[in-house]
Amino acid sequence: MRFADTDAQGIAHNAAYPVWFEVARVEYLRAFAGGYQALRDHGIEALVLESFCRYRSPARFDDELDVHTRCLDLHGARFRYEYEIVRADGAPIADGWTAHACVDATTFRPTRVPDWLVGAIRSAEG
Repeated sequence: MRFADTDAQGIAHNAAYPVWFEVARVEYLRAFAGGYQALRDHGIEALVLESFCRYRSPARFDDELDVHTRCLDLHGARFRYEYEIVRADGAPIADGWTAHACVDATTFRPTRVPDWLVGAIRSAEG
């Protein structure tokens, strides 16, 4: 963990966790669905609707952390990512989720999760 992610006591600041969730989400899309840019290339944006994080144990400066994520609950335009952050020794640090919706990049009106993305996610989660 970077020093910039900590508070004055050297503990991860709560504002760092949503950023770590985003990094994991972007990497998930890169690994399984051609990246976030593939969505944008198809005229789609994926907006964050809700975010939740449960802090279980403090992360401290210089801890090595792993963020695990999975994508589920695809319904219409919506889908959800779940996250678990663990220290390199396996100790749980935090868990949480983010809810998303696909929208048309021009109108920002909801649009179904594209079939190619549904297929990529189902393949990744299968």
